[in-house]
Amino acid sequence: MSQPYDAILIVSFGGPEHRDDVIPFLENVLRGKPVPRERLLEVAEHYYHFEGVSPINGQVREFISALRGELDRGGVDLPLYWGNRNWHPMLSDTIQTMTQDGRKRVLAFFTSAYSSYSGCRQYRENVTDACAAVGPNAPTIDKIRVFYNHPNFVAANVERIRAAQDKIPESLRPLMRLAFTAHSIPLSMANNCNYATQLQETCSLIAQELDLRPEQWSLVYQSRSGRPTDPWLEPSVVDHVRTLGEQGIQSLVIAPVGFVSDHMEILFDLDEEAQAACSEQGITMSRAHTVGTHPLYVSMVRELIQERLNPASERRAIGVRGPSHDVCPQDCCLYPIQGRPSPGKEIPSQETVNRRTWSDVNSPAGEPQCFMTR
Repeated sequence: MSQPYDAILIVSFGGPEHRDDVIPFLENVLRGKPVPRERLLEVAEHYYHFEGVSPINGQVREFISALRGELDRGGVDLPLYWGNRNWHPMLSDTIQTMTQDGRKRVLAFFTSAYSSYSGCRQYRENVTDACAAVGPNAPTIDKIRVFYNHPNFVAANVERIRAAQDKIPESLRPLMRLAFTAHSIPLSMANNCNYATQLQETCSLIAQELDLRPEQWSLVYQSRSGRPTDPWLEPSVVDHVRTLGEQGIQSLVIAPVGFVSDHMEILFDLDEEAQAACSEQGITMSRAHTVGTHPLYVSMVRELIQERLNPASERRAIGVRGPSHDVCPQDCCLYPIQGRPSPGKEIPSQETVNRRTWSDVNSPAGEPQCFMTR
C-alpha cells in the first residue's frame, strides 16, 4: 500500500541572519498590520543587540538534521522541506520547489505546540496563500496536530527544567519558584482559541512530574506588543518577578514552555529583561532551555508523523483533554471575532489547507495584531 504522503514540510516563523536582513524581515512580519514605524525600529534594536542575527533559522536547521536521523531510524523514508512565514526560505519558494519535485500530498509540522491564530490558523493561511501563488499544481498540504499534551513534549520540558533547577544554589531551593512563560496574545485572540487552556494544561502536567504544589509555580506571559490600551494575557514575566521580590522569594526558574526553540524573544525578553528584573529584586534566576533538539521532542515529531502515515497508530496524549484534532474546525482560532464571514458566506474547509485565499477571515484594518519576533 502506498503512503498517504510523499513529503514532510517544516513550517516556522523565520528570522534575520544578517544586520541588513533586520528591517526587511520586520517589514515582512508587519505586512498589513497597523504598527507604527517607531515600534518597528524599537524591535530592530533587539536584533542589532545580537548583531542582527536571530538564532531561529540555525535552530530549525539543527532540528531538521535531528529529525532526519530520527525518521531514518524509524523507517520513514520521506524527504524533508522547510519554509518560513517571514524570512528565507520563504514558504512560497519551498512550495514551488515541492511542486517542481512532483510532490502531491505533503504533511506539515508547524513549530508551535498550541492552538491560536498566530500559532496555527495564520500558518494555515500562509500555506494556503503560498499554494495559491504557486498555482494549481501545488501540492495538497495537511497539518500535524498540536502537541501541548504529548507525553514526550511534557517529559522533554521536565528534563530541561530539572537541569535549570540544578543551577540554583541548594541553600536557595527550599523557597524556589517556577515561572512558566509563553507569548502573550490579545484577549480578542485568546477568547477565540484554546491557547491559554492548553498552556495551563501543559504547565500542570509538568508541575505534577516535578512534584510541585500549586503555590510553587505560575503561568506568566512575555513579549507583549500592540497598543497599550488593548487587553492582552497577563501577568507579564517582569511584573511577576517584582511580585515575587515583594514576597521575599530569592530564587526563580523560568521555563519558556510556550516556545520550542531559544530564539530572539527568549534571548532578549528572558535572558536580558527578566534577568535584569530578577537582579533588581535580589532574585537568583535560572532559565530552562526550550525543547529544541531534545531527543524526546524529536522522537515525538517522528511519532506524530507516523500516526498520520498509519491511522491505526496510537495517538498519545496525557492529562484530561486527549489528543487534538488532525483537521481544524472551520471556525478554529478565528481572530478577531469581527473577522468571521457574514452569514451565508462560506468559511473554507480545513480538510486540506490548499489553494484557497482566506481574505474573509483575515483581521480587519486597525485591529491589534500579535507582533511576534524571532
